[in-house]
Amino acid sequence: MNRKKQEQKENQVHLRPYEKFMQFGAENLTECELLAVLLRTGSREEGVEELAAHILDIASNGRQGLPGLHRLSLEQLLRIKGIGKVKAIQIKCIAELCTRMARATAGESLTFERSGSVAAYYMETLRHKSRECVYLLMLDAKGHLIRETELSRGTVRSSLLSPREVFIEALRAEAVHMILIHNHPSGDPTPSREDLSVTKSIYEMGMKLDIPLIDHIIIGDNKYISFKEQGYL
Repeated sequence: MNRKKQEQKENQVHLRPYEKFMQFGAENLTECELLAVLLRTGSREEGVEELAAHILDIASNGRQGLPGLHRLSLEQLLRIKGIGKVKAIQIKCIAELCTRMARATAGESLTFERSGSVAAYYMETLRHKSRECVYLLMLDAKGHLIRETELSRGTVRSSLLSPREVFIEALRAEAVHMILIHNHPSGDPTPSREDLSVTKSIYEMGMKLDIPLIDHIIIGDNKYISFKEQGYL
């Protein structure tokens, strides 16, 4: 490392987050420093960087990165010393804004013919949920989305999915193809025995009714599994 880079590194260490942003840009701030800039002030017991680190530590819950911030409820945030109603609302709005930005970016390349594209589009919406949620995507003959509906919202361990409800919705929308997508709150998208069994039943029924299920995508923590890609369908 040359002398100039060494001096820049030493300067970054001693700068406060806001000053560091002004000198080096947002890309050179840590997650903790970015949150500190948004919080602006700390509490009587903690400086703003310590408060930001405390929030991220609570949010992580054993996982890395910022996704846990989205999972914190308003009530949980308000129990943190130094976080009042205004800051709690700001944090919740920041998390939601990040989710919408990620979804909008993924939507630019969304094509229902590619499982990865569909998974990317729904990733930020589903990966943060604490309960399993099942969505049915209904497509026309050209593969365009006609309608999206939430079929069920289950417990932490399992969802409640009725094949009958799937086809009621599909017939109502005059769908030609269907895609199922749901999340695993554990972060592991590996299909359960129940996932495999229910998907097989819906697939077989769909073939008989000429409304084929072309994919079932399970969303984990920044990863997914596609039944089509894995050869289950």
